[in-house]
Amino acid sequence: MHASVLVAYGTKNGSTAGIAEAVADVLNKAGVTAEALPAATVPDVKPYGAVVIGGALYAGHWQRDARRFLGRHRRALAGRPVWLFSSGPLDASASERDIPPVPGVRRAMIRLDARGHTTFGGCLGEDAEGRLARSIVRGGKGGDFRDFAAIEAWAAGIADELLGLRNAAGAV
Repeated sequence: MHASVLVAYGTKNGSTAGIAEAVADVLNKAGVTAEALPAATVPDVKPYGAVVIGGALYAGHWQRDARRFLGRHRRALAGRPVWLFSSGPLDASASERDIPPVPGVRRAMIRLDARGHTTFGGCLGEDAEGRLARSIVRGGKGGDFRDFAAIEAWAAGIADELLGLRNAAGAV
């Protein structure tokens, strides 16, 4: 297994990017080389031994760049360890219970034989782009609902699994 992990993400207002960067930081601190990149900027996944893909949720769908990433790299992702995460609930629900993946993400998990998925709370601040997002914030429904302790724990589990795979394969 390659030692490098890609954490690709699709985001509109930056919340999912913050989660992806936290995941990459945890992986790096655990000794797994990782980098977080916007999904739209990744030309090839072949240099990576494993991939984590995150997408912001909008009206029950992953953000467009994350969906397109899955389509573009579907064949190359096959056979690699893959994890998925979603971000979006603008309340504490993601910290209180497991939220299953939306149908499109569930289908991608099956196609890719993904090792896991989780949903984290989202963040929508005063600087949000888009008419609907600004309306949500003006209506008092915005805020930061990301649980970084949960994000770090999830990423640590991925690091443990990857380090176990590396040790089982005899790689350094």
